[in-house]
Amino acid sequence: MNGFRKTLMAFMAIAITAAALWFTNRSVTPKEATGEDIRNEAKQGGYHIIDTQDLWKRYSNNSHSFLLVDARQEWEYRTGHIKGAVNFPMEPTWWARWRKAGDLKAFLGTDKDRTIVFY
Repeated sequence: MNGFRKTLMAFMAIAITAAALWFTNRSVTPKEATGEDIRNEAKQGGYHIIDTQDLWKRYSNNSHSFLLVDARQEWEYRTGHIKGAVNFPMEPTWWARWRKAGDLKAFLGTDKDRTIVFY
């Protein structure tokens, strides 16, 4: 009976490990966000959404008060970005946003008066 228990425990350990690896490494297809979803999430977070024309007017008048954050992957940023933009790669999933929340807070700093634009 002792050999059976060892075999059963080994099988359970392998099954649990395999399940954990599958769950943490499976690809997650993000839901396609609609304009309404984006507006609701922005409102809940206390953000203000502006269009590109309004952004251009504000940026042209006072570009030093802006922090432009390019949220694309680093290789995309290297191929071209808005002058003065900094790169903070962010995947479009809640898990990625949650996982990088502390990094993002440190990246943005403590200045609450500047306008931050993610694109």
